[in-house]
Amino acid sequence: MMTENLVEHSLFRTHNDEPPRPDEHERRWVAASFLALVFLITPLAMQARSMNNPATIEQRLQTIEDKAALKTLVDTFSNLADTKDVAAQVLLFTEDATVTSVSGGEAGSTFAGRKAIGDAFGGYLANFETVYHINGQQTVELNGDTATGTAYCLVVLIADENGKRIKNTAGVTYHDEYIRRDGQWLIAKRTSHFTWRDQEEMAAN
Repeated sequence: MMTENLVEHSLFRTHNDEPPRPDEHERRWVAASFLALVFLITPLAMQARSMNNPATIEQRLQTIEDKAALKTLVDTFSNLADTKDVAAQVLLFTEDATVTSVSGGEAGSTFAGRKAIGDAFGGYLANFETVYHINGQQTVELNGDTATGTAYCLVVLIADENGKRIKNTAGVTYHDEYIRRDGQWLIAKRTSHFTWRDQEEMAAN
């Protein structure tokens, strides 16, 4: 009997036998309320995020495809310049496109229309035995079937001058306006900024 009394005495109760204290009840209630609040807020937050960024997966994929197509357009222009395939090069422009060259901050000639652009390109590239474009970064802003973009390029032109091979190197920044016609991106306007130039004689082979 004495042993039973001792066991029931609070001093001999184990921790697991103790009834929950008031502060434990409060902690459990707070935890349950917090979890309920999380489950309530999460869908609302996701909905708000969707409203702030309403682009669908299809729209995002279209953006990726358009940017890739514009990068290919600029790279193809450079590749065709290197092979001096002006006939194919002008087809990358709209029929009423314009091309303007700017050197030292001063605008040079402007050519309008595919024929004028092709004649200018062909006459210029004919001066060099080697043409080499290295394209760098490109950024574009899309707006439906139109876009604007900036592309960087390192241009190397090698010519024979009085029996000497002269290498002309230029840093060029293209400021472009693009338009999509019949599902194909084309250059509608190009302003070529020649930001710097260098010239040196190459060693004999």
